[in-house]
Amino acid sequence: MPRPPRCRFIDSYPEYWRFSSAESDRSDILLMTLDEYEAIRLIDKCGLTQEQCAGRMGVARTTVTAIYDSARKKLADSLIDGKTLQIGGGHYRLNYQGTDHVKPKGENDMRIAVTYDNGTIFQHFGHTQQFKLYDTKEGKLTSEQVVGTNGHGHGALAGFLKEAGVDALICGGIGMGAQNALAEAGIQLFAGVTGEADQAAHALMEGALRYDPNATCDHHGHGEGHTCHNDGHTCHQEKA
Repeated sequence: MPRPPRCRFIDSYPEYWRFSSAESDRSDILLMTLDEYEAIRLIDKCGLTQEQCAGRMGVARTTVTAIYDSARKKLADSLIDGKTLQIGGGHYRLNYQGTDHVKPKGENDMRIAVTYDNGTIFQHFGHTQQFKLYDTKEGKLTSEQVVGTNGHGHGALAGFLKEAGVDALICGGIGMGAQNALAEAGIQLFAGVTGEADQAAHALMEGALRYDPNATCDHHGHGEGHTCHNDGHTCHQEKA
């Protein structure tokens, strides 16, 4: 039985997750894994050698060569044949995301993050400088803390939240790229929420939070809204 592939380290989630030609009516979808995307980014965008890339990703140079060749083949198929390129999945782990200042989550706790600004829900996810974290168990608050994002931007915030052990995010507006990153990280999203952070977190605990699943950075707070029904279970995606 072959050994499972060794996890490859990536710096952060992408800003953009899907690419397609406006001129093509093909339904073919090519899946580029996140480790393949990272190899393209490090070698073609950052100018690293394959040996340097291997050091950053924590694998052998021959492994990087195979990952890179696979990624370039998919890029060629997309550019030449008009196939849609979708990024996601793969055998990877996130590099250090700067969460030493975040208190560990209790065993079996659920951790809720809220984009935070002076007691209220900050309305632009990609520019938030603070999150307020609420740890809950069996619907009861066990601890809370306000943490800085250490200057993380759009693509890196989802990685920061994943490493911080966050299970669910409450926010205002949020772009599609960030939504894709949160989904990849296994973090449940409740967007389009306004008002006091504490009230929203407690409403989520009680299964009564009003939110807008269609909220984006340029459209939030105008829909009919939905009420969440929290059953105490959150999906976790582990990349092994």
